[in-house]
Amino acid sequence: MLERILQINNELDDSIFLFGARQTGKSTALRHQFPKSIYIDLLDTSLKSRFRKHPALLYEMLYDKPERTLVIIDEISEVPELLNEVHRLISERDLVFILCGSSARKLKRNGRNTLGGRAFPVYMYPLVSSEIPNFDLDHAVNYGMIPSHYLAKNPERRLSAYIEVYLKEEIKEEALVRNLATFQRFLEVAALTDGEMINYNNIAQDCGVSATSVKSYFDILEDTLIGYRIPAYSKVMKRRVVQAPRFYYFDIGVANHLLHRKKMARGTVEYGHAFEHLVVQEIYAWLHYKHSDEAMSYWRTYSEIEVDVILGDARVAIEIKSVEEVLPRHLKGLKVFAEENPQSRLLIVSLDPINRKVDGIECIYVKDFFDMLWAGNLS
Repeated sequence: MLERILQINNELDDSIFLFGARQTGKSTALRHQFPKSIYIDLLDTSLKSRFRKHPALLYEMLYDKPERTLVIIDEISEVPELLNEVHRLISERDLVFILCGSSARKLKRNGRNTLGGRAFPVYMYPLVSSEIPNFDLDHAVNYGMIPSHYLAKNPERRLSAYIEVYLKEEIKEEALVRNLATFQRFLEVAALTDGEMINYNNIAQDCGVSATSVKSYFDILEDTLIGYRIPAYSKVMKRRVVQAPRFYYFDIGVANHLLHRKKMARGTVEYGHAFEHLVVQEIYAWLHYKHSDEAMSYWRTYSEIEVDVILGDARVAIEIKSVEEVLPRHLKGLKVFAEENPQSRLLIVSLDPINRKVDGIECIYVKDFFDMLWAGNLS
């Protein structure tokens, strides 16, 4: 049993919504961390059917429980009508709920009760390096960090099943589109833009739909926690900078499978893209787990000079390169960025095992960078 960074008991001053993409380990963590709680699993078909017919059954079941009794409802979005009863039980009986799900979209649909601020959102992400003994970087770059995929003997088969069952069925259901083939095409095109700037018009042409539809498709991926957009750092000084966001699937293994990337070797372009995504994925999880208010963005000029990650108001700038020797030409983007942001801490994260400082730029081996993150040495 892997020990997760997110210790949910530390979040339980009040009730919470626990969100995360499927198979990120939410249910496993809940059962492990709260073995004595009342656990209601709405993936149980018979139980789901009963609650759908009679939502007040939840109140009848729990109204006599002592104050502060912990109740976990897994996959709450399967029966969102229960939220009215949860609201009653919090207000009248002072029970504490963990409401678990993979999509906030279903809960928002049709004006569902979102408990009026009585439960706040907490998010679980795929595994991060510090949760894995003997972390295998190349394995993670190729197969991602979804627990059941990283730990599987045959991760390719697991990824295939995950995408067929989840992305191509449940996410399509969320899309509310008549032409499911178009949405499937969108998933593949979105993978092509993974880690790249989003051009809604170009994607719309590739998919044969309007740019407005493409934007709504990206909203669906974000609402269902399958992907996220990283905004451009927009503080303009001397140079004109790009304003379009970048898109990342929530796990590099998903993007690899959609792009048919297999067994990538170091030194290839494909490995470089996947390596950058994995580092971004780790930073993204770190920011959210530490409850940071800092924004995460990227910086790119119209002359195509860029820095992969900017934290906060240029407090830290991070370039990511899958090179085994950092050379002066790899530092160009950071140096140009520093001309306009001299206060920034500058780092380049790479496969180069020799940590050092060059012209004010910290060159950090990727595994040491991950250790630095979780030790709090980037805060």
